[in-house]
Amino acid sequence: MSTKNQPISGNDLARFSGPNTFMRLPAANDLAGLDVAVLGVPMDIGTSWRSGTRFGPKQVRAESAMIRPYNLATGAAPFDGLQVADIGDLAINTFSLSDSLRIISESYDTILKYQATPVAIGGDHSITLPILRAMARKHGPLALVHVDAHADVNDEMFGERETHGTVFRRAYEEGLIDPAKTYQIGLRGSGYSAEDFSEAAGWGFQHFPAHEFWGRSMANLGAEIRRDIGEGPVYVSYDIDSLDPAYAPGTGTPEIGGLTTPQALELIRALKGLNIVGCDLVEVSPPYDPSGNTALTAANILFELLCVLPGAVYR
Repeated sequence: MSTKNQPISGNDLARFSGPNTFMRLPAANDLAGLDVAVLGVPMDIGTSWRSGTRFGPKQVRAESAMIRPYNLATGAAPFDGLQVADIGDLAINTFSLSDSLRIISESYDTILKYQATPVAIGGDHSITLPILRAMARKHGPLALVHVDAHADVNDEMFGERETHGTVFRRAYEEGLIDPAKTYQIGLRGSGYSAEDFSEAAGWGFQHFPAHEFWGRSMANLGAEIRRDIGEGPVYVSYDIDSLDPAYAPGTGTPEIGGLTTPQALELIRALKGLNIVGCDLVEVSPPYDPSGNTALTAANILFELLCVLPGAVYR
């Protein structure tokens, strides 16, 4: 029997009770000895359309109470090999986007002094830029697997250069990511011009539009990405709007024609073996899905990401 932290069993305490931590794992203030630190970034002041992602971390944690620690499909038992705890939410400034981005970056600098891999629950996608700044300070330029309906490479939005739609242009300009190992998966919808989609390809970003995978498995794509990236550090940023709104309506900028939940699982499972040094799940907006299904899907995607982190055990 593992001596590492385990989620509270639904046979020991009813799933509708207990702590509101991710999968009802222990809460922790001290990161010493942790392999994975789950944290919330409850922020939506970087979004441009529908707000509500400030409620994302709380709702994702609530829906995660349903998830059990063994992955039937893959045999993964991540909590048998990884010491995981929920370290709570970052204390962002809900009245200032710029100050919140500073807080996130400095908080990550502190987290990364330890050995724990940070797994963030957003929050809108603007949280990823300060995270990447801190990650690059530790690891250098990162390979990036970015699953999203949108490329988020705008130069500015309403004159602002740091928003949820400008993240990966800034990351490219600042040298935080390796453009030749940047994969943007699930892109779709409409744009203002062809350059909205072609410019980043000129930087070296590899684009995989959602329509190319309609009715197809994504396992092969994941395997190709794993082979091409190799052994270097990888960051995974998963925007829930990569999924079709039929599966995940509770998000700020939905686009039809997206990925299915089985495709999401296929893709993540195929990333097993990568040196993933951090990841996030963003853009869950609970007010737009009172059923809780979007947050439930997000919680399961986070569990799948835990299952492919280095050190996860398979039974």
